[in-house]
Amino acid sequence: MSDEVRPIIIKRKKVVANAGHHGGAWKVAYADFVTAMMAFFMLMWLLNATTEKQRKGLADYFSPTIAIARVSGGGDGAFGGDSLMSQETLAKTGTGGAADLPPMGLSESGRDSIEGARALTELEDVQMSIVGRGGDSLIQELAKQHIRTRLSDEGLVIEIFDLEGAPLFEPGTASPTSVMEAIADILKDAFELVTNPVSVAAHSQTYSPLQLNNPAWPLTTDRAQTTRMLLERSGFPSERVARVTGHGQQKPLIDNPMAARNNRLEVTLLRGDLN
Repeated sequence: MSDEVRPIIIKRKKVVANAGHHGGAWKVAYADFVTAMMAFFMLMWLLNATTEKQRKGLADYFSPTIAIARVSGGGDGAFGGDSLMSQETLAKTGTGGAADLPPMGLSESGRDSIEGARALTELEDVQMSIVGRGGDSLIQELAKQHIRTRLSDEGLVIEIFDLEGAPLFEPGTASPTSVMEAIADILKDAFELVTNPVSVAAHSQTYSPLQLNNPAWPLTTDRAQTTRMLLERSGFPSERVARVTGHGQQKPLIDNPMAARNNRLEVTLLRGDLN
């Protein structure tokens, strides 16, 4: 046996703390997923909560557009100083060009959105004219208590209704009261702000089924016609009246179908004009 001492070998193992941790990439992926889901549910909500015209406006707002100046570049290169978008001359090489392009500016959908917004503003002006108008007499102040307005997809709806002890027409007839005549004057003055066509619809309370002849249908038809004549008598152009209808007792407004509140007129300032 050799007297030489064997060398002592010491092995050290390097212990790495948190060896199971592999970074936070999954957190980034999860955050992207949550963001995408939030955007998706917001899109679903917008599709459900907006009208077709509003959705079109939103789409136009986010449509990418590139502003291109309709002027010559002034260079002396291949196009001889002519702009690619020149309306007067085409490029010297190639086919096609700007001759068939529409006028620079807003797209057709963009113009529709602006026109729609302008029309909505006009209807809101008419609404404020009706609601905010100060009465020149006591009867006009009383008349305003019979009026409610709202904007709908069809246009500006002016709802005119009976109050207890203060009907728009003499009971059971189409003879207007002084309040109804004052309301016709108010509407005529407000409608002069725009050129939109108008529709008139009349509704009635429910009558007892024990009555031999139900007066609702002829009564609402006559009252709608009377309203039209009151407007025209005040100076409203007859050609702007698009339709006149009587709905009988088919559309009660409140739970009690026999309540006087169901006796009402709906005069609608329709979207669009006659031009």
